[in-house]
Amino acid sequence: MVILSVSDKVEGVLYNEKTSERFGDVDMVLGCGDLPYYYLEFLVDALNVPVMFVRGNHASKVEYSEYGQRTKPCGATNLHRRVVQCRNLIIAGFEGSIRYRPGNHQYTQAQMWFMVLAMMPKLLWNRVVHRRWLDILVTHSPPWGINDQPNRTHQGFKALRWLIETCKPVYHFHGHVYINRIQGRAETQYGQTRVVNTYGYHKTKIDIGEIISRRLKETNSGK
Repeated sequence: MVILSVSDKVEGVLYNEKTSERFGDVDMVLGCGDLPYYYLEFLVDALNVPVMFVRGNHASKVEYSEYGQRTKPCGATNLHRRVVQCRNLIIAGFEGSIRYRPGNHQYTQAQMWFMVLAMMPKLLWNRVVHRRWLDILVTHSPPWGINDQPNRTHQGFKALRWLIETCKPVYHFHGHVYINRIQGRAETQYGQTRVVNTYGYHKTKIDIGEIISRRLKETNSGK
């Protein structure tokens, strides 16, 4: 399976009439925030695959265009505070950034802790029924101390770091910062989780069968 993660900027290579030809191998699109609704809608139509997203701290509540106003991209699934199953993968997400000024989709550390802990019963249910908590986490902001920056605006969330330490998703896709992209390193391994810093777009090839098999072995061994 090929996952296309997108975040923070509209990429011309993705937003044109040849997108379906150039990215025909993509099986799923994950939007990591700060993208216009029309762009995500275009990817829904062009690639004809599941498109899931979270909003970034620069997202508007309402987007206006020649087709009128809308509050979400048509055909895409909002992951914020949700746990969904898609293509045999368990996926969850959280929108927004650390609160650094008045505005939408910004949260304090305490607010993010509340949202993460509120999701735990759903993830525990997955652990019992599917024998694994979570396969993919999608957020706008990075976890605390992983791919984040010391300035207030791009500070990561402590609750997200705790979540990946506890539930050990195989992948965590996020946007908001691109320091690792500048350094030529878009992926960071943290424990059992591959943290993917997406700026613009990033393609990731995964083996679903291998992921599920590995999680079952970990569960049976008590890890």
